Amino acid sequence: MFKTARKRGSVTFSIKVGNGVGKVFLAGDFTDWKPLAMRKRAGAFSVTVPVLPGRHEYKFIVDGHWRTDPDHSDWAANPYDTLNSVVTVDARPRGAAGAGRR
Repeated sequence: MFKTARKRGSVTFSIKVGNGVGKVFLAGDFTDWKPLAMRKRAGAFSVTVPVLPGRHEYKFIVDGHWRTDPDHSDWAANPYDTLNSVVTVDARPRGAAGAGRR
């Protein structure tokens, strides 16, 4: 799952996982596909990152396994014959019609 963060130009990504999961990371074109560690909070792992306006692809890495976002159904095929999740960040300021989560 993702949502616009309080800080302008930032997006908070989160994923709920089962008990026993040790480490969760986020990787996407906005991180040059370098994994960013996510922190466990209130039963989910989350991280807030700066993301420029536009269409971006990402995946979660849960204990070494790459996963699409289970709470989002916008995907794109990648060169590895799997899917990436897709987030579109609106360039309009928050509060404008249609701004925020998509």
